[in-house]
Amino acid sequence: MSRMTPFASPLLLGFDAMEKTLERLAKANEGYPPYNIERVRPDAPGGDEKLRITLAVAGFSEAELDVTTEENQLIIRGRQIEQPERAYLYRGIAARQFQRVFVLADGMEVSSASLRNGLLSVDLTRPEPQRVVRKINISVSE
Repeated sequence: MSRMTPFASPLLLGFDAMEKTLERLAKANEGYPPYNIERVRPDAPGGDEKLRITLAVAGFSEAELDVTTEENQLIIRGRQIEQPERAYLYRGIAARQFQRVFVLADGMEVSSASLRNGLLSVDLTRPEPQRVVRKINISVSE
């Protein structure tokens, strides 16, 4: 028995990538670390759209964070290195690893990433799409 999806309609040709993206979004719904997404004003009127993702990564150093893009995904990983030589009397701050995945729209680009005061900021830009009108010639066969 096959599974029927909304994207199985013959009117939605080529939307299989969108279906896979929606499935990835449903799986990546973990709550740690907390984050904000904000719209940043463009440098010039009519400039490229800019977004900033800010994650609360207190306790992580730059070396313990990894920001990568793969296909249309922004992947942010954090892995703290355990320090066995420490003898804790109480440990309330866990050395917790994480992976946070954001699915990017077509054309979105990561422009920079910075770590300051326990906050990792990743800046994204979306260049204004160019509208292309293309005439398709019709061939006549007799």
